[in-house]
This record gives sequence, structure tokens and C-alpha cells, in this order.
Amino acid sequence: MIGDHLIEISPGLVIILGALLVPLLRSQMRRVWMLALPVIVFFYVLTLDHGQHGVITVFDLELTTLRVDRLSLIFGYIFTIALWLGVIYQLHVKGWLEQVAGLVYAGSAIGAVFAGDLVTLFLFWEGTAIASVFLIWARGTEHALSAGMRYLVVQVGSGVLLLAGTMIHYGQTGSIAFESFDIETTAGLLIFISFGIKAAFPFLHNWLQDAYPEATVTGTVMLSAFTTKLAIYSLARGFAGTEILVPIGATMTAFPIFYAVIENDLRRVLSYSLNNQLGFMVVGIGIGTELSISGAAAHAFCHILYKALLFMSMGAVLHRVGTVKGSELGGLYKTMPWTTAFCIVGAASISAFPLFSGFISKALIISAAMKEGYFWTWMVLLFASAGVFHHSGIKIPFFAFFAHDSGMRPKEAPLNMLIAMGITAALCILIGIFPGPLYAILPYDVTYHAYTVEHVVTQLQLLVFSALAFTVLMRTGLYPPELHSTNLDFDWFWRRGGRAVIRQAQAIWVGAYRGFVAGSWRRVGVLIEGLYENYGPDGPLSRTRPSGAMALWVSVLLTGFLIFSYI
Repeated sequence: MIGDHLIEISPGLVIILGALLVPLLRSQMRRVWMLALPVIVFFYVLTLDHGQHGVITVFDLELTTLRVDRLSLIFGYIFTIALWLGVIYQLHVKGWLEQVAGLVYAGSAIGAVFAGDLVTLFLFWEGTAIASVFLIWARGTEHALSAGMRYLVVQVGSGVLLLAGTMIHYGQTGSIAFESFDIETTAGLLIFISFGIKAAFPFLHNWLQDAYPEATVTGTVMLSAFTTKLAIYSLARGFAGTEILVPIGATMTAFPIFYAVIENDLRRVLSYSLNNQLGFMVVGIGIGTELSISGAAAHAFCHILYKALLFMSMGAVLHRVGTVKGSELGGLYKTMPWTTAFCIVGAASISAFPLFSGFISKALIISAAMKEGYFWTWMVLLFASAGVFHHSGIKIPFFAFFAHDSGMRPKEAPLNMLIAMGITAALCILIGIFPGPLYAILPYDVTYHAYTVEHVVTQLQLLVFSALAFTVLMRTGLYPPELHSTNLDFDWFWRRGGRAVIRQAQAIWVGAYRGFVAGSWRRVGVLIEGLYENYGPDGPLSRTRPSGAMALWVSVLLTGFLIFSYI
């Protein structure tokens, strides 16, 4: 138990320190160490006692670097599992920069979920931002470099808001404890917006669809696990029961569906789908009951696994054929059968098919919404459940592997990728069939039976009608075609509208500058002309004067100077 430990150290810090050894190790030993590190930390987390630990004082601030309770533990478990799976998936990567960045990124996220105060949270919060951007830049393309810079600005901006809220909260209360906050206060609102940026709230979400598809094959898998789920944890910790989260979450579940349907880049489709699934968790946090909070945590746990599996499968396709454009793929099941099968498991899980993980976690949130009287929210969640099956459950595997024969015959994914996908797929199925162990580690003790006749039949009806709608649209030619294009939603305001504003401001500035320069030259010309008229060859001040007159004027000036000195 932790009380027997000589050093009470955050599990996240263990991973970060362990990451520093990676560049010093040879390739084979490096792989062994990277595989062992998450396992060591996972078992370390299992030994943690509930309570406040690792308390230190810095500049009169009492920092709690290790707060252990059921909410932090469930996220600690899944984050270490996700890191281990991500390490397996990236074992073929030769360069150490991406590997170190992934470890520091995951370690920062794990450190943040065990942070008991806002200062410690801020430090790890910014650690996730700085480390994760290298997973985008590591791809090395022009688009990746630009997207990474935009991503970094947004993520650091979230940290600045968190720091500002922390300072105001400390000034008003004298406390930096990471507890529940009041959104009606200035500090609470700033912290809420900071969390909302990382959670990809509506109008604050475009960094996700912009950056994740531009990351490396393995980097996107890592990114899908930590940043947004850290935000979900933070909202559950700081704003559980905040009513405004219910409509925010409902909106998040619905609007990405329309963009995902018309999107051609399949990793961007998954990014919109990620946004959609976050909405379910936000709704659960907003409802604020023990059932809904537990549902949000359970759904975050399951979502990390099945979303990683889908990104892994698309990453394997990208690794082998160099594209994930739906218009260019198809027929890959012939030479990538294992990747196809694993993708289908991920698609079934995210679609909440019975016997798959999404079914047993999403049910908690939907049931909580109905139980608490959120009828219209419940209706939106049902619509979103059908929609996610449409764009992630059907579209992703169909267009990648079955839609038409692209003529591509790539090799199957590398062995390490297949192992990572196989383990993740097995977890998705096992959790779906045996939800008891997951339910046992939820933040609250809940008695819930997912496999009731009513719930199973309702979910199967949604899936059948969604599949029917997809089939009809495809057969009638009404389904939006896969086009070589970039779809813009709210990011139009800064990609197009923002550029227009900048161009207009630039035109005004250039016009003002040119006017200033022209006016200045006109004034200089007038000055030169005046000087020439007075001091030029024919000017009155350059005429020849008699020496007697000049001597007289000198005498007058000297006399005046003497009088002035005497006085």
C-alpha cells in the first residue's frame, strides 16, 4: 500500500522520468523498456490507497500531487492501458522523438488525473499540450506543421485560461484545491472554458478535426486517448451537475454526424465521430447523478479502446497504401483481412452493438437521461446513436475495405500493429460480454443491467433502421459522394473569414502607411523648398553683407551677452 512507500510520487511523473531514458537505450532494449514502463506504472496504480498523498509546499502553496479516489483511478487504469497498447502499435517506429513525445504526453495526462490542486493540474495540463504537438509535427508534411502550430496555440490558450482562473480563484478563496467550481464566478467560468476547449465544445472543437488527421500513423492513436478524455475527467471533477453541460453535450452528439457523412478523409471522419462520442460523456456529467457520472466514466473507458482500435485500423491502411481517402480505397479486405476484422470490431463497439463495449457504457448515460426527465435530450442521444452507426459503424469499414475494388493489394499490417489491434479488439468484446468488472470500478456503486429485453430491442431497432437508410441511400445514388475536398464547419470563420479580416486589415494598414509616407514626403519637400528659397543662391539669407555691418551685429550680440551675464 502507498502508506508503506518511502516516496509518494505521481504515476504520471514515473512515466515522464522513464521517458527520459528512451534516447539513451539501444533499439531492442528501448522497446523492452517502453513495453515494461506502462505495466510497471499500472501495477503501481493498483497499489494506491485512497486519499491525499504527495503533499508538498512551494511558495506558501500546498500542492497535492497525488489524490487517489475512484474517479481518478478509473482514468488512471485506462490511460496506462491505452499507453501500453499505443507503445505496442508504434514498436516499428525507429526514431526516438515520437516515442519520447508519446510517453511524456501520456505521463502528463496520467499526472493530471491524479492532481489534487489546480497548480499541479496546470503543469501537467501544459505538459500534454507541448508533448502532444510533436506527434503531429513528426509527420513532417507542410499540412502537419501548420496544423500542429494551430493545435499548439489552442492548447496553450486553454492552459492560459486555466492559469488565469486559478489565480483569480486563489485570490478570492485562498485555495488552489481542484474541487467543484461555480460557473457563475469569473474564476469558475474561465476554468470551465479551459476544460471546454480540450473537450471540443461546439465552436471550440475545430482543432480536433484539424490536427488529429495530420498526425503520424501512431501519433493519432495516442492523441485519441488522452487530451479529450483528460478534459472529460476534469469536467466530472469540477463541474458535475452543471446544467448547461446537458445542451452542450447534446449538441456535440448531433452536429458532427452531418460533417462525418460528407467527409472523404476517413481519419477526419473518426475525428468527427470522436467529437460525437464526447457529447454523450458531457451530457452524463451535466445530468450529475451517480448513474450518469458513472456512465460518463464508463463510456470514456470504452471509448478510448474502440476509438483507438478504429484509428489503429485506419493507421494501418495509411501505413500500407499512403492514403485514407474514401474515394481512393476499397477492396483492401482481400490482402488485409485481419485489419478488416479488427476495424469491424471497433465499428461494432462504437455503434453500441450488443455484446460489444459501447453497448454497456452508452446505456448508462441514456438511461440516466430518461430517468431524470431529460426527454428531448434522450431523443437526441437516440438519434446520435443511429448516426454514429451510419458514419463510423458502416462508412469506415465499407469505404476502406469493401466499397469498390481500388486495385490496391497492400501487405497486411505489420505484426506489432496486428498485436495491438488484436488485444484492443479482445478488450472491446470482453467488456461487452462481461461488463461486471468495469461496473465495479466506476466512481459510484451502481446497480445496472444493460442486457434487458427493452434495451437490446431498442438498440437493435436503431441499428437496423440506420443500416437500412444507408443501403437505400447507396442504392439510389443519394448518398453524398466521396470527393477530394476539405469540409469546413465553424473553422470557416478563421480559415476563410479570419483570412478575409486579416487581408482587409492589411489593406487598411498598407493604405494608411502609404498615406503617411506620402504626406511625410510632401512635408519634407515643402521644408526643403523653404530652405532653398531662404538659403539658396538667391535667398535673402545667403546674400553678401558688408564687413562693417557684420561687425556691428557681432558687437551688439556680445554687448547683450555681457549684460545678461552681469544680471
